[in-house]
Amino acid sequence: MSAKVSDVVLLHGWGSGSGVWDDIAPRLATRFRVHALPLPGYAAVSASAVSSLQATVDCVARAAPRRCGVVGWSLGGEVAIAWARRTPRQVQRMALIATTPCFTGRPGWRCATAPAVLQEFGRAIAADRDGTLARFVAVLARGDARAQQVAGALQPLYKNGPADEVLAAGLAVLSSTDLRRELPRVRQPVLVMHGSRDRIVPPAAGRRLAAALPDARFSLLRTCAHAPFLSQPARVARELREFFDE
Repeated sequence: MSAKVSDVVLLHGWGSGSGVWDDIAPRLATRFRVHALPLPGYAAVSASAVSSLQATVDCVARAAPRRCGVVGWSLGGEVAIAWARRTPRQVQRMALIATTPCFTGRPGWRCATAPAVLQEFGRAIAADRDGTLARFVAVLARGDARAQQVAGALQPLYKNGPADEVLAAGLAVLSSTDLRRELPRVRQPVLVMHGSRDRIVPPAAGRRLAAALPDARFSLLRTCAHAPFLSQPARVARELREFFDE
């Protein structure tokens, strides 16, 4: 039997930074020691861009407690999966929010973004960073019952986000990562949480992710889009506390 989770690491998604957890972190801190870790390039202590998933995992693993539960959102969820495979004794259990094992479309994997769309998105950021990121936040929140609240929380984080090269490196990771073959070898208990109205990562990707993991459960958050922890923070925090308390 594994030890109880005492420390919980929060990994943010592409472009946002660890401030995205400012609402959820205090709700979890009543029960756990919470560590909202910035991905490489999102804080002064890790100012350089990291263009590979493995290098990102190495940075996060060094900064994290020796044993911990992990919550990963979107790109942060991909980092969490790779981390759990690389150092299984460090990662006790995982919650993956709006996560896909493969962000871009490939043969046999259609619940994804077309590679050409991601490439065009990268070019749009280079041409008009502020406008493109503002439109991205609008899409991220679109369809959510609390879309205005979610977008309002995210806009300043993306507007004041990392350097252009860090954004480009993150897109390169999203474009190249395919963790589908790794999933059957992830042994930790996993909670997969997904918004039913997610326009960035289709709910079908979350369902397939949960089905491919040996010890996973799937939680669909109706009326939520890509950031359910901003739309329904009380419910998400409750599910996370219950999961990490098992």
